Amino acid sequence: MATLETPAETAAPAQVPESPTSLKSWFAVISVAVGIFTLVTAEQLPIGLLTSVGGALHVSEGTAGLMVTVPGLVAALSAPLIPVVVGRMDRRFLLVGLMTVMAVANLVTVLAPNFGILLASRVLVGITIGGFWAIAGGLAFRLVQPAAIPRATALIFGGVAAANVLGVPTGTLIGGLAGWRTAFATLGVLAFVVLVALLALLPSLPATRPVSVRELIGQFANRGVRSGIIATALIVTGHLAAYTYVSPMLQQVSGIDEDLISVLLLGFGVAGIIGNFVAGAAVAKNLGRTMAVIIVALAAAMLLFPLLGKTQAGGIALLVLWGLAFGGVSVSLQTWMLKSAPDAMEAASALWVSVFNLAIALGALVGGLIVDQVELITVAWLGGVVVLLTALTLPSLRTAGKDAR
Repeated sequence: MATLETPAETAAPAQVPESPTSLKSWFAVISVAVGIFTLVTAEQLPIGLLTSVGGALHVSEGTAGLMVTVPGLVAALSAPLIPVVVGRMDRRFLLVGLMTVMAVANLVTVLAPNFGILLASRVLVGITIGGFWAIAGGLAFRLVQPAAIPRATALIFGGVAAANVLGVPTGTLIGGLAGWRTAFATLGVLAFVVLVALLALLPSLPATRPVSVRELIGQFANRGVRSGIIATALIVTGHLAAYTYVSPMLQQVSGIDEDLISVLLLGFGVAGIIGNFVAGAAVAKNLGRTMAVIIVALAAAMLLFPLLGKTQAGGIALLVLWGLAFGGVSVSLQTWMLKSAPDAMEAASALWVSVFNLAIALGALVGGLIVDQVELITVAWLGGVVVLLTALTLPSLRTAGKDAR
């Protein structure tokens, strides 16, 4: 049976614990999950702080959006490259080193006197995200008993969902109360706490053989994987193109005061958590139907924003729908990829991580170009149309898991 191993490497069987999973091992799993939460929050935190960062450093909102684009691009490149560059370094020390880089990156952000230096710190964030995510994906296999791997893996990847639905709103709330530099400082402190926890809780994790380039390329022969990658690219690009600028949209289109944005984004997060659990239960019964509902709901939230979002009530209602729909995206897409490549999950996951981060970068970049050149609300139209195109990939779900040839 295929194991949930790291996308960039295969774990050594000798690392599988033979005794019952210890409490320390579960704390190690939790520390990795919090690490993932920290990294993904760092990647997308600027979404809720664009207006304040842009105003403080005298750049446009479109230019400030590069804070999301840059780490996304760097993460997409570093995910497959870092395991190769570091060779056989113990993965425990690699993860601690990457989290140290994250702490330093946020310190540089806090102290940045201009946007150029701030953007340089975001390059460091991207390196950390790609490398850490690629390695952490398979740590459950090396930390707990085989019977506990599904729960441990779900907990680790739960850090991604938690960051998307809670990290950004909470960071935005801190930024609204104490300033955007304080928000990044808080994230830097969290990164430091995580690196100490990783050093204290993780066992030695010797490196093993990397996944070959040939195996990665071979995944494109699998129709289910190809369609999953396309769906990921479209959904994430469309979502980020619009959501990166949701703060100014709520202010300028819905007439909502800037002081309330952090609270509303927190509501988006709560809706996302609900959507995550609902979708998680639904995909087990019918993956295709669940994806169809998510696509329609997510596209509708964006396409209707220019029409129904002109009032405060309308803007808030659409934001909640948006959160519910996007909350189910990760669990649905991950299920899609696992069903499509049950015997090559690590290779398929490597491609998924890279495409996911490229889509984050592309979405923020395209949205920024539109915001600077055309009317702000245009990004809502664009995002909705791009997400709606994902419906063209749904027929391939019928053969997911049966077409791995």
